Amino acid sequence: MDVSPVLDGFAVVLEPANLLYCLVGVVIGMLIGVLPGLGPAATIAILLPITLGLDPVTAIIMLAGIFYGAQYGGTITSVLLRLPGEASSVVTVFDGHALARQGKAGTALGIAAIGSFVGGTLAVIALSLVAPVVADFALDFGPPEYTMLALLGIVLVASVANGGMLKALIAAVVGLLLATVGRDGFVSVERFTFGNLSLADGLDFVPIAMGLFGLGEILYNLEERHRAAQAPAPVANVWPSRADLRQSAGAIGRGGVLGFVLGILPGGGAVLASLAAYALEKRRSRHPERFGRGAVEGVAAPETANNAAATSSFIPLLSLGIPANATMAVIFGALLIQGITPGPQLVTEHPELFWGVVNSMYIGNVLLLIMSIPLVGLFVRILRVRPAILAPITTLITLVGAYTVNNSIFDIGLVIFFGVIGYLMKKLGFDPGPLVLAFVLGTLLETSLRRSLLLFDGSALGFISRPISGTLLLLFLVVALTPAARTILRSRRTARDPNREAA
Repeated sequence: MDVSPVLDGFAVVLEPANLLYCLVGVVIGMLIGVLPGLGPAATIAILLPITLGLDPVTAIIMLAGIFYGAQYGGTITSVLLRLPGEASSVVTVFDGHALARQGKAGTALGIAAIGSFVGGTLAVIALSLVAPVVADFALDFGPPEYTMLALLGIVLVASVANGGMLKALIAAVVGLLLATVGRDGFVSVERFTFGNLSLADGLDFVPIAMGLFGLGEILYNLEERHRAAQAPAPVANVWPSRADLRQSAGAIGRGGVLGFVLGILPGGGAVLASLAAYALEKRRSRHPERFGRGAVEGVAAPETANNAAATSSFIPLLSLGIPANATMAVIFGALLIQGITPGPQLVTEHPELFWGVVNSMYIGNVLLLIMSIPLVGLFVRILRVRPAILAPITTLITLVGAYTVNNSIFDIGLVIFFGVIGYLMKKLGFDPGPLVLAFVLGTLLETSLRRSLLLFDGSALGFISRPISGTLLLLFLVVALTPAARTILRSRRTARDPNREAA
């Protein structure tokens, strides 16, 4: 492996502007992690207009910092208030708040910070080694392979999305339909524009993302935050003891490996990684009854896993051009806005961006470790800001940002429209992630599919004739048909033994 691009990447990160925006990104990420509900996807969507005026490398370094920084911030409210600031920190509530009630809030936060740092750093090292290999392998991809990869990515995300697979598939279909709006790239015929010139070039990603994740989340969280305020637990004895470190060392190691693997999978991500790591530690423990009552492993494992997963989810994005989750889909859109298409060619065509973003994570994790404990007091004060004050400010920033992209009132209307759609989706149990992911991949899917059919003279059997596309098609069928097969088997068992269902 040629190390010169890696060293050049460190030179890129150490430029003052990139260091500054790395710091800005991780601080914003921590703040967003502390504020329950908003999340990194919504924040990155809201900040997309700001990235237009930045260098592409600087912009993506900042957005990446927001993503993995949010994993740190979500821990603070989970421990102190029993209120997860991030979905990936839900599991941390069980033992983190139990430790806080025992007067060990500082221990919980210290273990979480160390685990997060180790998990994130190990994942960055593995990312540096794995991503270029994956990109080299993906150079063999043609239109058939990208067609199957896009389909597989959509169905994998749908299979693990909140609300069930049926609702996720419905959302994905809507996203694919939205991707067809505008002028057909093959025959230049307008589709679903209804005579509106603003739709002739298709729907922009920015207003859709800002509406669904930004305004939609704000509206939903305003309704959900009517709960009694509680005083944060006091923080003392910030750094964990040697006994705590020895007890959590194995959990940190296992959580890092598990989080890295699950983060690579489309639909896996930090939430699934933290749940799996917690379940693994509880299952292998000699005293599982300790979990939920203040076990340090119950904090160390999920916090290590969610940071490792947040980092490794950049592998499919940067090397294959496939977003692994909703936040990666928004970052994918940010790259497209900058005129850069993620994929196998990214490592060779834009090595400064690839290695600059990867190496920025080393520095970002160090910054987060340094800041995570001293800034706890500040974050607790921010928690006291009423949503009635915070929501209008965020909404105004969102609408102004949407307007500045194209100086278009029409875009503001789109943000409001998709904000209402996002709110209704959350109310009805639909995850907006598959919709955004399908919209992002829709153009790639349609273009690759049509080119493949031209290549195969209209025969769909051509996908099977190529080894990679055939294998991806098989994986797609397995993932898509597994839920139906489980349902059929369950119904047959119920028919054979009705008493089991009654029990």
